[in-house]
Amino acid sequence: MNSTVPTGESAMPTDAEFAALVEPFRPELLAHCYRILGSIHDAEDLVQETYVRAWRGFGRFEGRSSVRRWLYKIATMACLTALERRARRPLPSGLGAPSDDHRVAVAESEPSVAWLQPAPDALFAAGDPAAIVADRTGVRLAFIAALQLLPARQRAVLTLRDVLAFRSAEVAEMLDTTTSAVDSALRRARSRLAEAGPVQDDLAEPDEAVRRALLDDYVAAFTRADPDALVALLRADVELEMPPIPTWFTGRSAVLGFLANRVLSRDLWRLVPTSANGQPAFVIYERTNDGGYEAYGIQVLTLVGTRISRITAFMNPDLVPIFGLAPELAK
Repeated sequence: MNSTVPTGESAMPTDAEFAALVEPFRPELLAHCYRILGSIHDAEDLVQETYVRAWRGFGRFEGRSSVRRWLYKIATMACLTALERRARRPLPSGLGAPSDDHRVAVAESEPSVAWLQPAPDALFAAGDPAAIVADRTGVRLAFIAALQLLPARQRAVLTLRDVLAFRSAEVAEMLDTTTSAVDSALRRARSRLAEAGPVQDDLAEPDEAVRRALLDDYVAAFTRADPDALVALLRADVELEMPPIPTWFTGRSAVLGFLANRVLSRDLWRLVPTSANGQPAFVIYERTNDGGYEAYGIQVLTLVGTRISRITAFMNPDLVPIFGLAPELAK
């Protein structure tokens, strides 16, 4: 999608003409803002702001670049401005060391921390298959969490260059800087990400049949509170984190011990399948006293080979509506 408008003085389009020109780019712009901000709520706000700025500035857009690149410039600068007033969004694993003992005292929730948020895959759906692949592989939780370690400008440069494949000269024009400055920032960003460890865990996911069986077995074991059944589903080095709780666990013994002693109870939970960050996920509901179920949060799984390598449980019911599901389930 490299739509352009004629060079020269740009007449203001009608609402319908403007929408036809810019709306096809909304899903990929949303993914872009999410990568930089780490919040799907903030990303939606910034995409809307991008379109407002684009509408107001359309008369100054003279077709010197594609509409797509022009929108990315507006969106990136809007995100960088927003980040001047906001802290990075971590996961618990980005703040401290894990525990390998499930008996450890679990820290209180930290609502004051702006935690990284999951993002529904449905929001990144687009008509261009290449764009879908780029968006989903570029929003893996491990990758988004690693991006949060970078200064805002390096975050923007790396996503524009390595995820979206813009040329250095194009990125320099978007950021009002020089090509050499872009290349320098990209080297530093790549080096920092390399220090953070591998983030391309999606390359080792199982085929669809194995994946489906694994997820079905996980739901069954979780619902009937059967930690023994989970043993065969989890890697030995599995990790569990639960924002907004800073405490997190590493190792199958610690993770299973925590789940068995503090989480699992027969028929306490309902797991509704969804997908987030290009990964399998579940909307989690907790049973209420009247026998119904109310939204509890979102659980995202990372799969490596034929087992689960990470469980990221976002314990925030406010995230459920963005996945298009009801806040309550019937009895």
